[in-house]
Amino acid sequence: MKQILKKLLLGNISKVEKPKYNPFQKRIKNIKSIWNNDHQDDNGIEKIVRLFLSSSLLLFPGIYIKYAASKRGPEYEDLALDIYVLLKVALPLVILINNWQSNHFILGIMIYVMLETVFYIPTLIFASDLFSKPRSYKRSMLLLFFNYLEMVFAFGVLYSCDNYLNKPFLHWFDAIYFSTVTSSTIGFGEFYPVQTIGKVLVSIQSMLVLLYVVLFLNFFSTKIKATGYFDPENQD
Repeated sequence: MKQILKKLLLGNISKVEKPKYNPFQKRIKNIKSIWNNDHQDDNGIEKIVRLFLSSSLLLFPGIYIKYAASKRGPEYEDLALDIYVLLKVALPLVILINNWQSNHFILGIMIYVMLETVFYIPTLIFASDLFSKPRSYKRSMLLLFFNYLEMVFAFGVLYSCDNYLNKPFLHWFDAIYFSTVTSSTIGFGEFYPVQTIGKVLVSIQSMLVLLYVVLFLNFFSTKIKATGYFDPENQD
């Protein structure tokens, strides 16, 4: 059973090449390369934004989890990140189901890791001069889907913290429903913000979806190579 789980979760360990630098070292080198204009001749607001995005990830636990797991090997680094992302997705659900919105400590943790997700994707797009492509773009897209779920669930928690909408949620899933409808910009009309904080949350979520998820999808979808049944090389 142990071997089956190891094969399932880690794959072929012997075929995974160990990277030259660990995640923390790569992040520092990335910041230095942006500062020294090693890969892009930028300045002003562009350079400031790129430096901010690259440096911001040092404030969150993700990079340190990857660093600790990388000592066992790159496959363990991927597995640790997968587990961390799934825990971030589960946290808002646990808060909603148990009605823990009034617990400021737990709510603060959720917002903290949520900000990591907010900064992570634009960092990949705008401030990743030094980094090589991931071993699997399809895995990156799958993690993007879970990041999207995290954002939907987390905003659902924020909407349920107070009476920001025209009527209260009667069930914990109502918050997820409203957040999903908002993120997809459908807006059926059962719920809508009436307080300023609610309007601000809706505006932020809508902008994140339009300017952040769509941009990331466009960035990565052009880099995924079709293989297997749909590979043009396999067509008769």
